[in-house]
Amino acid sequence: MGKRRLVKKTAEESQVKVGAKFSKEKLKKWKEVKEGRIYINCTYNNTTLTLTDLNGNVIYWTSAGKVGFSGTKKGTAFAATVALQDMISAIKQLGLERLEIYIKGIGAGRGAILRVLATEDLNIDLIKDVTPIPFDGCRPPKVRRV
Repeated sequence: MGKRRLVKKTAEESQVKVGAKFSKEKLKKWKEVKEGRIYINCTYNNTTLTLTDLNGNVIYWTSAGKVGFSGTKKGTAFAATVALQDMISAIKQLGLERLEIYIKGIGAGRGAILRVLATEDLNIDLIKDVTPIPFDGCRPPKVRRV
């Protein structure tokens, strides 16, 4: 077998992308919004965060994949915290004063996200778990008769 070629990434390529960038039109449109909601969906494969106004109109969204992670690394707690830092930079740019947070799922990033939110200086009114939990579940199959 031949030699394997090692590909070295430059410093720019190896860093994750953090920091929301809004166009002037979007920034002007959403500057009046003072209250918002963050919907966090933590799965085993990825973590997605969506920032909306109180009517549900999406202002900004991000995920672990969007900030530069790929493959199994997207489901890690570190990837979730980096995605949350991206969301926090967007919140600070927009100047949101009050937030409600709805968290869903059972991924690895769930606990890490809550720890980071506790350390940030955001005015959080509500943190609610909206993970669907089955009640009674499906009907069991009939007993097999032979």
